[in-house]
Amino acid sequence: MNDRFPILRFFTFAHLPAHLQEVSRPLAELAEVMAARSPNGDAETSAGLRKLLEAKDCFVRATVKP
Repeated sequence: MNDRFPILRFFTFAHLPAHLQEVSRPLAELAEVMAARSPNGDAETSAGLRKLLEAKDCFVRATVKP
């Protein structure tokens, strides 16, 4: 777990079926890159990660929908 950005735990994707992992993985990778670029765990990065998590959830739900 990332101590500076605990929200990163919600970007895990290994538990998802393969077709949903394809959607979730790039967003998890982007979240890790952006968190690594923030040396101090600042509030703006936290806000960006929250919004990215919302986007990830939307993309996964869009893939699940028939």
